[in-house]
Parts: sequence; C-alpha cells; structure tokens
Amino acid sequence: MGELSGPELVAVVQRLAAAPERWAHLVRHDPQQRVYEELRRDADLAIWLICWMDDHDTGFHDHDLSSGAVAVVGGAVAEDRLLLGAPPVTREFAAGEAFHFSAADIHRVRHTGAAPAVTIHAYSPPLWRMGSYEILPGGELRRHALSYAEELRPLEGDEVLRPFGG
Repeated sequence: MGELSGPELVAVVQRLAAAPERWAHLVRHDPQQRVYEELRRDADLAIWLICWMDDHDTGFHDHDLSSGAVAVVGGAVAEDRLLLGAPPVTREFAAGEAFHFSAADIHRVRHTGAAPAVTIHAYSPPLWRMGSYEILPGGELRRHALSYAEELRPLEGDEVLRPFGG
C-alpha cells in the first residue's frame, strides 16, 4: 500500500465511518477524558476511534512524520490551525464531514456542540510520535515530544489561544 496522501486518508475514514458495524460497539463517553480505541495498525496505516465530550481538547500539536484525516460520525468537533500574531483559524465539522492535515500542520481538535462526538482518525505512516505545543508567557512557542500513546491535552498557556466561546 505505501504511504497514503491526505485525500486517500479521507477516503479511508469515510469508508470506515459508513460501516458502523465495525466500530459502534466500541463507542463510550467519559466526561473526564477522550476515549480511544485503536482499530488498525500495520506498516502503512493506523486507525483510531475517538469519543469526545464537553471541554475535551487536544491542545496544539503536530503529528511528527504522519499525515492524517478525521471523519466525524457523530456530534461535532472544531479544528483550530495555529497562526502566529493572529487568532487561530477555526473550522467546524459535523457528522458526515471529514478533513485532512499534513505531518507539518500545527492544529488542535476540540469538542464543540451540545452532543457527545465520535470521530475516526487515520494516520499514514502510522503515528508513533507527536509534538505538543506550549505558549510561554512572553509568546515563545515550545514543542514537547510525546508518544502516540500519551493523551493530548492543552499545555499551560495554551488557553491563551482558545477561540472565544471555545
């Protein structure tokens, strides 16, 4: 198969989103943290089911060497793209919608809307490391390396960039 492009990853998550018999039994929500279930991992691709509730937020991060795509299968999430010297660019995605990102993109994903959300994520090559970003009081940006197994959360100072109402 080899490394997949953004549009190819979108096709993967959309196909899986259309087959709830493969993942619906894994959906569960925890108000304290996002719930993760790895659906597939091989040499070329990793696929995750993630369940979201109020205030669940990844904080700003990158995906090191992996490009990715997200399909929203229930509820809604927002993606904020980090801009220096300006508020983040925000796009909201509801059930039935999908988006992709490159390995170099710095973004955050957060729950939005009133209902819990469920998303399917695909990464190629499979996700092993990520960078989590902290904005220091003087505006300095600091990257922290994380394993894919660590839960992403906003770091101290990250709330400065939280959009109004977010």
